[in-house]
Amino acid sequence: MNIVVCVKYVPDAQSDRTFQESDNTVDRAVDGLLSELDEYAVEEALKIVEAAGDGEVTVVTVGPEAAADALKKALQMGAHKAVHVQDEAIHGSDAVGTSLVLAKAVEKATDGSPELVLTGMSSTDGVMGVVPAMLAERLGLPQVTYASELTVGDGRVTIRRDGDVASETIEASLPALVSVTDQINEPRYPSFKGIMAAKKKPVETWSLADLGVDAGDVGLGAAWTSVVAFAKRPPREQGQIVTDEGEGGAKLAEFLSAQKFL
Repeated sequence: MNIVVCVKYVPDAQSDRTFQESDNTVDRAVDGLLSELDEYAVEEALKIVEAAGDGEVTVVTVGPEAAADALKKALQMGAHKAVHVQDEAIHGSDAVGTSLVLAKAVEKATDGSPELVLTGMSSTDGVMGVVPAMLAERLGLPQVTYASELTVGDGRVTIRRDGDVASETIEASLPALVSVTDQINEPRYPSFKGIMAAKKKPVETWSLADLGVDAGDVGLGAAWTSVVAFAKRPPREQGQIVTDEGEGGAKLAEFLSAQKFL
């Protein structure tokens, strides 16, 4: 089975993440990496192909030049080839625009016939979780989302979705799109052999023109959502120490009431 995994290059959570003052878009000049939630999708795709004994995994990303690092990590994990959609006109795209570009890239990568598309449940920067559903709609595929367990066989995909009070078993016919959670597996660390092999794996770079996407349909100007304003998180203030001399309970109640916790 040939599987396409959509991945994203995101700012490192350990870096000083912020927005650009010029247009209120995410500042991607900081250190970045493959979204941790997408590593689970890559791992699951590799497990499916390895269990079947044939097929290949193609990873697709949309982003600036530095997004190639996300593809590199996926290739080092074991993915067979990669596609990088890079175009200045994509800057500022929201979930709607991103899903359009991804859909066209998936179609081109699979000659219009994807067998299985995997994604993470959301990105670690936007944390919207809506792109998988939008992508499935554009591709005309059934979607089964938030999979904590995934089985493929007999022309069907079966998942287990864990909720707060119950677990659901959901089936869909192939081809399909599946988003996975961080409970589905434990992503592998790239081995030395995998790191060296990744250097020889094919990586294609496509523009909007290659995909037949009009630049006016993506980017900040076409976005349905945008950041209106932002401010840095205020520094943590020193905590208040209450010396209990018989009135500690009353002082605690006053503090909680002042903070509207009571």
